[in-house]
Amino acid sequence: MSDMGYTKHMKFTQSIFKAYDIRGLVGTELTPELAEAVGRALADFLPTEGPVAVGYDMRPDSQELAAQVKAGLTRQGREVVDIGQVTSDMIYFAIGRYNFAGGAMVTASHNPGKYNGIKIYRDKVRAVGLDSGLAEIRDAIAADKFKAPAAQPGGVREQNIIADWVEHCLKFVTSPLKPYKVAIDAGNGMAGAILPRIQSKLPFEVTELYYELDGTFPNHEANPMKMENLEDLIAAVKRDHLDFGVAFDGDGDRAALVDDLGRPVNGSDLLSIVAQHYLRLYPGAEIVHEVRTSRGTQELIKEWGGKPFRTKAGRVSIGTVMREREAPFGGETTGHLFFRENFYADSGLIGALVAIVALSESGKKLSELVDEYHRYATDNEANFEVADAKVVIARLKAAYADGKIDELDGLTVNYPDWWFNLRISNTEPVVRLNIEAENDATLSKKRTEVVKLISQI
Repeated sequence: MSDMGYTKHMKFTQSIFKAYDIRGLVGTELTPELAEAVGRALADFLPTEGPVAVGYDMRPDSQELAAQVKAGLTRQGREVVDIGQVTSDMIYFAIGRYNFAGGAMVTASHNPGKYNGIKIYRDKVRAVGLDSGLAEIRDAIAADKFKAPAAQPGGVREQNIIADWVEHCLKFVTSPLKPYKVAIDAGNGMAGAILPRIQSKLPFEVTELYYELDGTFPNHEANPMKMENLEDLIAAVKRDHLDFGVAFDGDGDRAALVDDLGRPVNGSDLLSIVAQHYLRLYPGAEIVHEVRTSRGTQELIKEWGGKPFRTKAGRVSIGTVMREREAPFGGETTGHLFFRENFYADSGLIGALVAIVALSESGKKLSELVDEYHRYATDNEANFEVADAKVVIARLKAAYADGKIDELDGLTVNYPDWWFNLRISNTEPVVRLNIEAENDATLSKKRTEVVKLISQI
């Protein structure tokens, strides 16, 4: 039954409902009215009875948007547990730890301050993406197809989960840690609120960068995948001769490392470091990875007795596949690391802790570990704005028809001495290129060749 006249046929930019979450410009695309409608549609969609967790990040409008999501949920009769200002991985934890029916996190992750968004999970910490319920939520809002409001609205209670979260994270420290000297860049994001609570329990001497919460990101964008955002962290590591550096993204569910030489550790090498640790804990286990992962990482997993399992990129896909296969660990080259003991969800803090445990166990410097695991020449992911992404992919598929082609996620073409993957972005109007080769000369030659085909008018 539709609640006629309330949000009837709301006009909104439907494209802000992305593959993995809702994300749009504040005020024009993601409005308080739409946030309340999301709450209502989510309340109707969730298949399990019980409370729904709501959290939000430090962006200037996040608390207001969260209030509207809560209003929509309670209007439909759902009980709401307000866990306050938290990192995204804390809401994943809350749903799993307290067996909530689902949750909504108001955040735009690493996007600039003019954006905001909503990440949605259902029971058992299962991510809700376009293919797993988000399209239904979008369409219900567009058609004004809500169930009738509850005769008795749901209530809201607040719950502080920080102590339980810190205790949970520390369970991943499975062996003694060395007393490292480290720099940590919180990027003015949510990690800065939680890190002091766990640092006091670890044997580290920490140089803190940008721990102050500020959703306008006055120092740099909170996206550790961009080199320019790591400059201050790299400078601190080099200046003070530190053991390594850690950078978190805006909502704290992803971390990146910088080694003792000031070099960013790429996502595949981070996967390798953590994979070896998990294969020690679970010999012969499957390790889930995505289409951009280095051949080197896949080779190492096999050499360590594990089984690499390849899937699509994106937290919805990786979490789902890990759960289906009961894999203990999986990850993306973007730094999102997923753990079975973390309800198959990703976490920046747990990912960083486990990587440090693996480093400590190795007895080596981080730079030594990276050099040992980094087998092939590769570049950072490159983005290209194109008029028609599907035309570009078809062009490359034809040009490299003699290679081993698969289309699990975008276009992947393999040759004996090099390979590339080209994907249409799920979050931006670009195509993303990842390319790897046996040596720098082949990489340079093939990258030039592929880029020319991408850019061809």
